[in-house]
Amino acid sequence: MPDDPNPAQNPAHADGSGGPRIVIIGGGFAGATAAQALERRLRTADIHLVSAENHLTYNPLLPEVVGASVLPGHVVAPLRQMVHRARVHQVRVTAVDTSARRVHYDGGCESGSLGYDHLVLACGSSANLRMIPGMAEHALPLKTVGDALFLRNRVISRLEDAELTDNPTLRRWLKTFVVVGGGFSGVEVAGEISDFLTESGRWYSHSQLEPPRVVIVHGGPHLLPELPERLGRFTERKLARHGGVEVRLNSRSDAIDGRGVTLNNGSRIEAGTVVSTIGTAPSPLIEALPAEKQRGRLRVDADMSVPGLPGVWAIGDCAAVPNSYGDGAPCPPTAQFALRQGPQLAANIARRERGEPTRPFGYRPKGLMSAIGHNRAVARVWGINLSGFIPWLLWRGFYLLYIPTFARKARVYLEWNWAMFFPPDIAHLRFTRTVDERDDT
Repeated sequence: MPDDPNPAQNPAHADGSGGPRIVIIGGGFAGATAAQALERRLRTADIHLVSAENHLTYNPLLPEVVGASVLPGHVVAPLRQMVHRARVHQVRVTAVDTSARRVHYDGGCESGSLGYDHLVLACGSSANLRMIPGMAEHALPLKTVGDALFLRNRVISRLEDAELTDNPTLRRWLKTFVVVGGGFSGVEVAGEISDFLTESGRWYSHSQLEPPRVVIVHGGPHLLPELPERLGRFTERKLARHGGVEVRLNSRSDAIDGRGVTLNNGSRIEAGTVVSTIGTAPSPLIEALPAEKQRGRLRVDADMSVPGLPGVWAIGDCAAVPNSYGDGAPCPPTAQFALRQGPQLAANIARRERGEPTRPFGYRPKGLMSAIGHNRAVARVWGINLSGFIPWLLWRGFYLLYIPTFARKARVYLEWNWAMFFPPDIAHLRFTRTVDERDDT
């Protein structure tokens, strides 16, 4: 695609047309909902949704992909099926020139740039695999569908290897899984791995001489620090009772290697698989911008505009958006807030185009929920603490409501019900191309 006309040719709009050109970087919850809302509010706008992936990933369900509770294709939604007028570009953004109002990208086959009148930064955050020595080389992150599939394959391959060997020490090592981090992601993936190991045990009878072991290593005094301590303690008891999950509280990983994890108290856990659910880093694109940062996130005004950069807005995980509901503290980087920031940002851009004053972002969260395995969950909803089967139903209902597109809602609903009555899929899916085995070169 050739470069677009220089926006300086028309001081009103980047493409010289009657509507503003709006470029959105990032196809997550914040970026996708912003594009949808802009289509409704600014019908003459030229909207471009730029993302390295052509789909939205429903990250809260990635642990269920690991545990084979849902299929990987059910937790993604193609962006082109979510928008109507906006143009979707699957490219990698290489630079943003805020003085010239241009976004430069690499499309693989061709590079180019887009001029903009409004730029929406919704590029999220990256995994920080340098927090602990050895983490990048030996720990498995859980940020993408590819990560979830890789981890699922790792769990299955460890079971297959344990079934093959007669060495009890090796079997124990193969069937030990350490999850670093006791937040939502850590608890959910530990519960899914534990359930999967338990339910698939009937097909791995030889290796059952050494039971599987799942360990959560958490630096805080209780699990799920985002929730009240009582729910964290409940989670710990239920994980231990029903899933056999060990919880190491007030413990930090000092080093990770190919054989396991060394903790800060000098003890060691020998494990064949280490999963990392901690650590985020700002997107390199955000770091390069000439704007003030707040703990790695862009500092934005109450209306989500970036001070000092005309026409630039930021939402989602990459932005420290102050919440006017309450004390004005930055919104947490969760899907619940991103889903509300996108539409309100679209309203503010529409107001800016009409010459009207923008409004500050404000949202009162409905609550927080986490699945803990074995058809149980914990939740704090409207100030009420819940635990057990009922919040598990609420957890599933809430996420089902916000899964993009009706087709995927139906698929996930059917898959969830199937998984309640039938055993998990233990197929190891190889993602390598076919080669000629006769080729010795």
